[in-house]
Amino acid sequence: MLSAPGLMAACAALALAVLALWVPAPAVRGNRDWAWGAGVLLACAVAQAVEVLDGIGLAVIVFYLALAFGARAAGRAWVRIPLLVLTGVCALLLALHRLPGFHNPLLVDHAHLSAGAPPFTLYANFDKAIAGIVLMGVFCAPIRARADWLPMLRRTLPVLAATLVAVLGAGLLLGLVRPDVKWLPWTSWFLVNNLLITCVTEEAFFRGYLLGGLARGMAGRRHGVAVAVAVSTLLFGLAHAAGGPLLVLFATLAGFGYAAAYLRSGRIEGAILTHFALNAVHFIAFTYPALMR
Repeated sequence: MLSAPGLMAACAALALAVLALWVPAPAVRGNRDWAWGAGVLLACAVAQAVEVLDGIGLAVIVFYLALAFGARAAGRAWVRIPLLVLTGVCALLLALHRLPGFHNPLLVDHAHLSAGAPPFTLYANFDKAIAGIVLMGVFCAPIRARADWLPMLRRTLPVLAATLVAVLGAGLLLGLVRPDVKWLPWTSWFLVNNLLITCVTEEAFFRGYLLGGLARGMAGRRHGVAVAVAVSTLLFGLAHAAGGPLLVLFATLAGFGYAAAYLRSGRIEGAILTHFALNAVHFIAFTYPALMR
C-alpha cells in the first residue's frame, strides 16, 4: 500500500508535470518541449520510486511519446495520418486505464457525498494524466505569454456562464441533481485532481486533438467546423456511456459548451476552464455525482 509521503510525492510530481505545460520556457534550439518533457521525466522517476509506475508502464509512455512526436513531425499524409490515429488510440487507452504498468493511487473509496446519490471513488490517475500532458504539449499550444490570458478569459466567460446555466438547469429540471452545498475534508483533492487530470486530459483529447484536428482537416469544406464540433462532441458524450443514457445526454450538452469555449477563445484553456467550472460547481453546490433513479 502506498504510504502518505509516497502519495504526496507522486501527486506533487504529477501536478508539476501538468503545470510545466504553461511554463514560458526559453527555446532550446528552437524547441520548448523540454520544460514539460522534464516534468514528465521527473513524474515518472518519482512514480517508479513509489511503485505507482513500473517498467512496463514506462515503456508504454516512451512508445506513446514516440507516436505523438512522430505524428507531429511527419511531412507526408500517408505517414502522419496513421501515426495520428495510433496516438489517439494510445491516449484513449491510457485514459481508460486499459494499458498495463500503472498502479493509480486511491484517494477516496466509496464515499457518500450526497443523500440519494451512489458512492463515489476517486483515483489519482497517472496514466490519464500522462495522456493529457503529451496531447497538450504536442498538439495544443498552451498559453505561455502572460498577455494572452486576459483576452482568453474575456472571450470564455460568457460561454462558461451559459454552459453552467444550461447543463445544471437541465439537471434540476429533470431531477438528476438538487442543491446540496458542501465542502468536505478532501474537496481540495477533488478540485485539483479534476482540473489537472480530468479536465486537462479530456479537453486536450476531445477539443485540442480531435476537434482541432478535424477542423483543420476539413478547413476547405463547407460546414467543416460544424461537422468537427458535432463528431467530437458526440464522441465525448458516448465516452460517458457507462453512466447511462442520461449522463450521455448531459455530457453531450456540456461538450457543446466546451467546444464553443474552445472555438470562441481560440485557446484550449477556454475549454479547460469551462469544463472545470461546471465540474466544480456541480461538486460543491449540487448532488454529486447524481440522484439515483
